[in-house]
Amino acid sequence: MSSIEPLTLVGVAVALAMDAFAVALATGAGLGRAGPRQYFRLAWHFGLFQALMPVIGWACGLTVRYWVEHYAHWVAFGLLMFVAQGMFRSAFSDSGHTRAVKDPTRGLSLVLLSVATSIDALAVGFSLSVLKVTIWIPALIIGVVAGAFTACGIYLGALFGRTVLGRWAELAGALILVAIGIKIVWSAHGFQW
Repeated sequence: MSSIEPLTLVGVAVALAMDAFAVALATGAGLGRAGPRQYFRLAWHFGLFQALMPVIGWACGLTVRYWVEHYAHWVAFGLLMFVAQGMFRSAFSDSGHTRAVKDPTRGLSLVLLSVATSIDALAVGFSLSVLKVTIWIPALIIGVVAGAFTACGIYLGALFGRTVLGRWAELAGALILVAIGIKIVWSAHGFQW
């Protein structure tokens, strides 16, 4: 097993955290004033789910890695592009990420938001598996970055309301994933014919 370059890992973590950041912005705007418990609950759950999803994807990838080994860079590229296009579509949609409810930092709403914002990390974990990258440090960093971005998102959402910040955050995350996908294929000499 190999490891991922630190700069690439930070780029992946930041890109994956953009969904959580955008939802946290909307949550902060909907709540108006969030208390310490709400900050903690949302940041903890988003960070935890963001850390667990790549591990699950990585474990699933171990079972099929043998069949995709020669095309691993293209599989990783395809999965990253799939995640990026969803982020692009979300950034340009008018519907937003979440509608404000009484308190989305509790109960089923919290679990659903945690899963929804971390599902992209499943594909990234699968990609890391087919590229033979160990998962434990990347999962930890992805979770910590997501938790930090979530806390910042709640604060900024409560401060400014849900402005164009969420849209720009998702757009930036999608562009980072596209750049990382191209770098993976380029590094594997996949663009040579």
